[in-house]
Amino acid sequence: MFAGLLRSRAFLSLGMIILGITGLWNVPPRQWVKDKWWLAGLAWVAVYAISGLWSDDKAEWSTFLQMKLPVLLLPVAFNFLPAFTRKQLQMLTLLCGGMLLGGAMYSVSFLLMDYQHYIAEYNVSHMIPTPVYGDYICFSTSCALFIAWTFYALPSFLSKTAKWVAIAIAALLAIYLHILASKSGLIAFYIFAISWAVYTVVKRRSIAGIAGLVAIPIVLSLAIEYIPTLHERKAHIVYTIYRLRDHDKSGTLGDLSRLISYDISTRLIKEHPVLGVGVGDIMVEMNKGYNQWYPQVTDERNRLVPHNQFLTVALGCGIPGALLFLWWVVMPLFTLPRGRDKFFFTVTWAALFVQLMIEPFLEGQFGVFVYLYFPLMIIHNLRKPAVD
Repeated sequence: MFAGLLRSRAFLSLGMIILGITGLWNVPPRQWVKDKWWLAGLAWVAVYAISGLWSDDKAEWSTFLQMKLPVLLLPVAFNFLPAFTRKQLQMLTLLCGGMLLGGAMYSVSFLLMDYQHYIAEYNVSHMIPTPVYGDYICFSTSCALFIAWTFYALPSFLSKTAKWVAIAIAALLAIYLHILASKSGLIAFYIFAISWAVYTVVKRRSIAGIAGLVAIPIVLSLAIEYIPTLHERKAHIVYTIYRLRDHDKSGTLGDLSRLISYDISTRLIKEHPVLGVGVGDIMVEMNKGYNQWYPQVTDERNRLVPHNQFLTVALGCGIPGALLFLWWVVMPLFTLPRGRDKFFFTVTWAALFVQLMIEPFLEGQFGVFVYLYFPLMIIHNLRKPAVD
């Protein structure tokens, strides 16, 4: 699955199917329904399916619905997988980290080969190419969540050498996130870094945690000043704020395009509060909204679906469907016992929750996989700790 995330949609789908068969082999469906989170996921995906009754664009509806099928497969499959051995967990972490690091090196190679071109591209908020078909949001978020996973999994490692290799991979990925300068990845990374520093201070009374809290703003300030891509990214954000104050409604700036999509979708939700417009017709109705309220946004590339997963669900399925989706999102926080596992799960959940707030993160195959994989790995390890 992880290799498919980086290089192949078909391979990712095949990996999820194989995992599903492995986890559910000889498990009767009556056992599935004991997983309340899976049942909640089944309910909100069913709402997506039912919205096809009032969606005119059946092809688009079918595409959106197919993207949600892993929600029906992965949670229950992970639930019935046997416990990993410590050796397997160590191997899995190193292999996935190696693939992510290889993807990061591939990404940085473009910058090294044509430095001036890509630095200029950062002036207009264009990133260096990344794996995951250029989806830098999913790739950078995966890198950040893998760093958190590495620190979570380290106590299960059998070899000190393997621990240091994993830490080195995590450190290189952290450096890469600052070179890539994707806001999504950096937000996810700093949610973990700050939370981990606070956790070590509160739970362990560790001086290292205090040092980390002091070092984080210093490191970030130095990175912004001396890493050219991040420096250009900051300049573009400052320019975007300036254009926002100037009431720019052209839709040519990414962050302002998000705000426009929020405004249009909120107005449309008020017009269709109960059933929504139908998942298949989200973009059709958004285009009508652009024509009515933001006609100056003429380029189709700047016309977006709501860049917020909750608004997307509310627009497609209505406010009741969005509330059901919200319950599915927050439910795991109330079902896990407190402790180190709960801390790492909460940090991972918080990083992904931010993605839901700024992206239609679950409207694509890669986003759905990333959203499910990292939390489910922690939940599985909590329920079935690694064995020798």
